[in-house]
Amino acid sequence: MTRPPLQWDEHGLPRSAEYGDVYHPRAGALQQARHVFLASNGLPQRWAGRDHFVVLETGFGLGNNFLATWQAWREDPQRSARLHFVSVERHPVTRDELAAVPRDDTLRELARPLAEAWPPLVPGTHRLAFDDGRVELLLTLGDVADWAAGLVLSADAVFLDGFAPARNPAMWTPRLMQAIARRCRPGTTAATWSSARDVRDALVGAGFRVESAAGSGGKRDITRAVYAPAFLAPAPPGRPTLRGVANQALIVGGGLAGCAAAMALAEQGWDSVVFDRHPAPAAEGSGNPAGLFHGTVHAEDGPHARWNRAAALQAQVAVAQAVAHDGVPGSAEGLLRIETATSLETMRELLARQELAPDYVQALDAAVASARAGIALSQPAWFYPGGGWVSPAALAASFLRRAGVSATWRGGTPIAALRRHGSQWALLDAAGATVAESSTVILANAAEALTLAQADTTPLEQLRGQLSGIPAAATPAGAPILPLSGQGYVLPAIDGRLWFGATSQADDPDDTLRTDDHRHNLARLATLTGVTPAVAAEDCTGRVGWRCSSRDRLPLIGALPDAGAAVDQLRFVTRQPGLFVFTGLGSRGITWAALGARVLASWVCGTPAPVEARLLEAVDPARFALRARRRADSVRARSSPAGAG
Repeated sequence: MTRPPLQWDEHGLPRSAEYGDVYHPRAGALQQARHVFLASNGLPQRWAGRDHFVVLETGFGLGNNFLATWQAWREDPQRSARLHFVSVERHPVTRDELAAVPRDDTLRELARPLAEAWPPLVPGTHRLAFDDGRVELLLTLGDVADWAAGLVLSADAVFLDGFAPARNPAMWTPRLMQAIARRCRPGTTAATWSSARDVRDALVGAGFRVESAAGSGGKRDITRAVYAPAFLAPAPPGRPTLRGVANQALIVGGGLAGCAAAMALAEQGWDSVVFDRHPAPAAEGSGNPAGLFHGTVHAEDGPHARWNRAAALQAQVAVAQAVAHDGVPGSAEGLLRIETATSLETMRELLARQELAPDYVQALDAAVASARAGIALSQPAWFYPGGGWVSPAALAASFLRRAGVSATWRGGTPIAALRRHGSQWALLDAAGATVAESSTVILANAAEALTLAQADTTPLEQLRGQLSGIPAAATPAGAPILPLSGQGYVLPAIDGRLWFGATSQADDPDDTLRTDDHRHNLARLATLTGVTPAVAAEDCTGRVGWRCSSRDRLPLIGALPDAGAAVDQLRFVTRQPGLFVFTGLGSRGITWAALGARVLASWVCGTPAPVEARLLEAVDPARFALRARRRADSVRARSSPAGAG
């Protein structure tokens, strides 16, 4: 993500030092956006009356095309209900640079919230939402040549906007055009400022019908195209969508997962009914007085680290909104994770190698970490500026409020069974009576989700956790200003009490508070703060709950596979129509809820996914069956006689 500062040429035009080229012609960025990208893609006319319209852009640059598209959408009374703008950028500008870019008068009103929402400059996809979520910008920071094949979407229009092919040939290769074509459908349009022969040939080779059009601002020709492949392979069954069916879902489970799912579906224009056996949301696994959220840093930056990074950034926005607008107890103003296994030098080398920006994570020495914490710490720490803590139940209720009239709460309504009748799923009570029917059901009821679906339950386990609480005045170190995590965690004082813990015990159904567990948590508190509290384990208060976790410590999100479906590749796995799960959030429910819900909603509604394909596969409920199949194949191969078969 690193690059030289934004430059300006003698005409006052923004210029890239990497490519030796300007971001837009002297005629102006708005004129180029309107003529080349909007008009040449038939906009705004083509989105008229649509539920969703998806634009794919290959270079975000300074955001002028996005702002012009957003402005045109806003001003069009026949606009689509929702606009999804997906863009990839390898060398993003900083928030300050973006805010300082001169804009046309008509774009200034929109440029300000864009700069305010600008994300930390770390690799991956960032979701920015505007106009109450009806405009969604999915901004992927990375090289489009690497990321295009991982985008999960079906584009209606494509903006090919890289620097000139002679300056930046990697953005115009036949391979990239083919990757873009696979995210199109017949009739998808594309446009670019470039009229280079190589660009047009690459588009033709990818299945586009290409034509020249009059340029503007001194440019003679530009290129327009329509995707019209001679042959179109059928889509694999592994990611079915429900576009075109009745847009109402039944959600079983009213914890963080279920309430977040209701919010995410409402953002896509869907209604939902949320069923829970308790009268109020988040009464079980999400019922602790508070919990924390933050990202992670792993040396290999694998799926766990990338998923947690994307999730933590969305959690930060969700918690900040809940605190500011709904009065939810919590804070998104920072968290410290104490590091005991790695030196400060190694921590900082890792951050530099992975290009992780300081507004996402910093490596602090013990002195600076102590100043942040407000108590003395003896170890270095990872500081997550956007991490924090929140009341899970209040956050779940905030998700429901944000869903508004699109979500109906049905508390005190236990669901005992699930049956399919034709195209409908029926939720049944303990007597076998139908409670509700719909073509779409989302099971977000923790460990019971797979049981209710009569699916394989082995991927999930129940972990008992006991949280402990003492008066904040009982610890000589005092309460930390920020939440601390590491070997256990401790939260800032809440209503005069310090909450810390927590235990993790598999296959333990005991719901009573245990003195030994309080003693265990007190020892963790002493390790984190360096001071032993002046309180006995017998005097602690606490709460017992169960966390539903998967064996690989990632959630299960998506459509359930058919029973007995052949599992060779996830994209070929047939699914149970309209049946989805959102479970296995473990101890990271606060961190994962918002992103997980939007991943789920994108699958249900057929809209662009907010993470790349590899992360979708990492949380796919069918992944365990795929692994079991591969293990079985490996065992058979090893046990077969040499040369057999």
